[in-house]
Amino acid sequence: MGGDHAPDEIVAGAIRAGAELAVEILLVGDREQIQAYLARNPGDHGNLQIIDAEGVVSMEEEPLTALRRKPQASINVAMGLVKEGRADAVVSAGHSGAAMAAALLKLGRLKGIDRPAIGTVFPTLLADKSVILLDVGANVDCKPKYLEQFALMGAVYSKYVLGTPDPKVGLLNIGEEPTKGNDLALQTYQRLEANPKIPFVGNAEGRDILSGNFDVVVCDGFVGNVVLKFAEAVGEIVLNIFKEELPQGWRGLVGSAILAPNLKRIKQRIDHAEHGGALLFGVDGICIISHGSSKAPSVFNAIRLAQEAYDNRVSERISAWTANLAATPETIPGA
Repeated sequence: MGGDHAPDEIVAGAIRAGAELAVEILLVGDREQIQAYLARNPGDHGNLQIIDAEGVVSMEEEPLTALRRKPQASINVAMGLVKEGRADAVVSAGHSGAAMAAALLKLGRLKGIDRPAIGTVFPTLLADKSVILLDVGANVDCKPKYLEQFALMGAVYSKYVLGTPDPKVGLLNIGEEPTKGNDLALQTYQRLEANPKIPFVGNAEGRDILSGNFDVVVCDGFVGNVVLKFAEAVGEIVLNIFKEELPQGWRGLVGSAILAPNLKRIKQRIDHAEHGGALLFGVDGICIISHGSSKAPSVFNAIRLAQEAYDNRVSERISAWTANLAATPETIPGA
């Protein structure tokens, strides 16, 4: 029920995910609205189940207050399904603050993690490589130990979900030198460098995020959210420039037909809708926070992202690392 285009676009993306990803979808929200959409779009909805909820947390509401005042709100009910073992993951395009608060209240934090972080994946200049940036909005103010934990969680995700054999972790800063940055950056650098379990390779400047030289980049949520929103805008601008610069008339049609496969791959690499959402790291369950403007393709990709995180046991691997700090295998615990 969350997002600018709910529930229609959310349900449309869920229908596609149920069919193509072979997953069971629990649609949490207003039964009448959901059934009305399904009635307008007949088909095989056998792997969809509607779970009743009463109300939503609107964007102008303070998350904790609203969650306590609306115990049957859709995000509360959805998180409860994971807590009870009736679902394996939650995907929400609604109030991101409410999703994070509900995850903490219902699921709790993983042992050894002080603050959860939102991590999002970006393409890089290397076609076959991605980078994960975290935190991108969960924690505006951070302590050095939080960023140290973010680095750990990002490295686990990079290795086991993105398939990076030896992930390289960087700290977002205003210069490459260890002596650059504010107090947070300086103290975090020391912690990352001293931790043998984190594959830290040094500071990353803004231009380095998409270079392919780093697999994980950590920062506080204020800076990370600014980077995220800027990157989304750049992606949209690039796509619009491609459209505007294609020739008009028959030459444009012929050119578009020839370039169609290339244009599709470009869109997949730079369009934030293709990534679906961001994983909330550090809570005891899988939670994907999608963009409020998400439409069906983005919802589909968010569900795919949730499936990947679940199948690769991201939460379990992070827990295994934090529960066994004395272990010293390479850098990250094995599969």
